[in-house]
Amino acid sequence: MWGLVNAKLIRVSTTMRRFASASSLPPPAPAAEAALRFGSAATTRVPRALSLTASTCPWHRRRLCSSSSSSSSAATAAATAAAVEEARQGRKQLGATTQLYEYLLANVREHPVLKELREETAAMRGSQMQVSPAQAQLLAMLAQILGAQRCIEVGVYTGYSSLAVALALPESGRLVACERDERCLEVAKKYYQRAGVAHKVDVKHALAADSLKLLIDGGEANSYDFAFVDADKRMYEEYYELLLKLVRVGGLIVIDNVLWYGRVADPLVNDRRTISIRNFNKKLLEDNRVSISMVPIGDGMTICRKLVDT
Repeated sequence: MWGLVNAKLIRVSTTMRRFASASSLPPPAPAAEAALRFGSAATTRVPRALSLTASTCPWHRRRLCSSSSSSSSAATAAATAAAVEEARQGRKQLGATTQLYEYLLANVREHPVLKELREETAAMRGSQMQVSPAQAQLLAMLAQILGAQRCIEVGVYTGYSSLAVALALPESGRLVACERDERCLEVAKKYYQRAGVAHKVDVKHALAADSLKLLIDGGEANSYDFAFVDADKRMYEEYYELLLKLVRVGGLIVIDNVLWYGRVADPLVNDRRTISIRNFNKKLLEDNRVSISMVPIGDGMTICRKLVDT
């Protein structure tokens, strides 16, 4: 009888050693395609032995969770780097394949001067900050639907989005363009002139918050139809509150980069800019002063329509 018990104990010990060995297997690497795109990483089946070990031993469970978190973090970093590089090369559309992006670009009505500006900007440092042609087309259409006469842009960069909006404005229209980088403004002003819209654009070379406050102090509250924000992400909340004072009831405030290369959806990413955008998105969701629509175009844009006098 004791011999039978000893044999069973030996078999149990051998099985536990096999489980322990299985737990030391490295976590599977994320699929290459998942690392290049913003979709969820490909699902990988966990070996049964690994699953059983993690459920029966707290030490192994901690090790498994740590490995899984590291793998997920690496996949997120790879996806973000790929998305930034895609944007830098002019292909700014969250989650789109190169083939789909090229098809989208082929179906955008892009003014020849806008195309020239986009191509020049592509060779500049920070070119990923430029909005996509599809985004610029949407901004111009929103301004046209509103019948906008007075617009504001916070964060001009080299002027692609502001030029698109200025082209859509009537001859009597006015666009206040706020930008602190003089080098970028020189590029923007060159293309405003080339497109014949320089007379519509009032360039403010200063900190955007200061420029907006001066407009309010100058009696221009509730007088603007449309505003677009694509600037320092940590300042979004302040820009938004100032623009709510400047934009009329029924007017639009459009915010760029609200999906932030997919980082906002990853709980493991907690840098200051990502946290700022997450918090700002939550604020907009709960703000009854506006109606909103988050649109997954480019790097994500939220369209806010002002509902009440502020």
